[in-house]
Amino acid sequence: ITEGDLKKIYETALRIAKERSLTTVPVERVMTKEVYRVKVDTTVREVAQMLMEYRISGLPVVDEEDRVIGVVSEADLLPLTGMRGSALGRFKKWWRERTTSPKIYERVGEVMNKPAITISPSDHIGKAAALLNKWGIKRLPVVNDEGKLIGIVSRADIVRVIGEVNW
Repeated sequence: ITEGDLKKIYETALRIAKERSLTTVPVERVMTKEVYRVKVDTTVREVAQMLMEYRISGLPVVDEEDRVIGVVSEADLLPLTGMRGSALGRFKKWWRERTTSPKIYERVGEVMNKPAITISPSDHIGKAAALLNKWGIKRLPVVNDEGKLIGIVSRADIVRVIGEVNW
């Protein structure tokens, strides 16, 4: 066995270890358990206030039994302003100038994305990463077997795990 052979074996083993870590770390280990949420009849104004106050970009929408029925994000609110793309700074400015617009009294149920793309706490972070990538979203509500919200996992949560693994 040559030094080059050993290097190839090491690189292959390292790649397999990295891939395995994504399929062995459960979502419940990295998810945020305390999750802000809104009901379907919450106004757009209230959602916008929450997004700014808590410095977040989206919220799960739940029914009366805390089952996830949709997700609302800054991207869902921006069309109400006539803006395009991710422009939270411009949204905040617009918001301050136009808090009397009738559109801000629309209900979240009218602008949310539904059905919500969700994940189980026992699913691995590799599956979460694949769903986030496939759907072009930033967060996944984590639900139990009854569809009730028990957490949220974001792209940042997954990146943090990848960064914490000592390669």
